[in-house]
Amino acid sequence: MSSVLLAAALAGCASAPTKVAGDAPPTLAFAPERQRPVGEELAPQVAMLRPDQLPIPVGGLAGRTIRVERISDIRLGPREIVLTFDDGPMPGKTEKILRALDDYGVKATFLMVGQMANAYPAIARKVAERGHTVGTHTQNHSNLASLGSDRAMAQILAGQNSVAAALKPAGLRPAPFFRFPYLAETAALRANLAARNVVVIDADIDSKDYFKTGSEPLRARALSRITERGSGIVLFHDIHARTVSMLPGLLADLKARGYKVVHLVPARGGGGLLIAGAPAEPPA
Repeated sequence: MSSVLLAAALAGCASAPTKVAGDAPPTLAFAPERQRPVGEELAPQVAMLRPDQLPIPVGGLAGRTIRVERISDIRLGPREIVLTFDDGPMPGKTEKILRALDDYGVKATFLMVGQMANAYPAIARKVAERGHTVGTHTQNHSNLASLGSDRAMAQILAGQNSVAAALKPAGLRPAPFFRFPYLAETAALRANLAARNVVVIDADIDSKDYFKTGSEPLRARALSRITERGSGIVLFHDIHARTVSMLPGLLADLKARGYKVVHLVPARGGGGLLIAGAPAEPPA
C-alpha cells in the first residue's frame, strides 16, 4: 500500500468526494472550509447518567468505559465527554492525535472513511492497536440523505468492509459503530442500521474544526461548547492540522476543570476476531 498516494484536500465534511479519471489514485476533495454561521448549534443527543452507571473514580482525565449495544446505553454524567474523530486516517495527523491521547491516558472513537483506510491501512491498525475504538463513516464520505436507500446502504457496507480489511492483518475488526457524513441521515437508514445491530454515534458538541480558523480559536470554541453543555459526544476530525495543534492544550484544559473522557466500546464480540476498542473482560 506504500504506493498509494492520497491527495488529501480534506477541508471538512461539506461535500461529496471528487472522482478521479483513469488509473489515478483516489482523491477525497471535500468542499472549501466555511466560516462559522452565527447562532448555529447542534441539538443535544445523549441522555443523563442512570443510577446503575455511576462513574468509576480514576485519576487524571481518563474516565470509565461504557459497553454499547444500542444508543440508549450511552448515558453520560456531568463533566463526562466522549471524544470522536471523523474522516481519517490521515498521515502526519492521526499519529499526532494518538500521541496526545496517549499523553493523557484517554481513549477515543475514530469513525474512519473506507477509502482512507484502504489508502493507509497501517495507520488504521495503529489506532486500533493503541486501544481506541474504530467505527466507520461510509466508503467515500457521500451524503447519504441525497442517495436512494440501496445506494446509501452500499456506501455504508463498502466502508465497513474497507475498514475491516485494513484491520484484519492485526486480528482486529471495526466496532459496529457508524456516523453519518455531514450528520445527514434518514429515518429509514437509521432503522436499517438498527436492524443490523449497528449503533449510530451522534454528536452533541460540534467543535466546528472544519472552519478556517487558527488552533487557538478552535481550542477556545471547543472548550466553550463543552463547558456550556457540560457533557456529551464531541465531534472532531483527525484530518486538520489545527485540530492536531490544539488537542494537547484542550486536554489540559479539560483535566484542569475536572472532566473525564469516557471510552465507548461494543458490548458484544464474536466472529473469532477481536473487536477494535473492546478490551478483554476482567477476571472474576
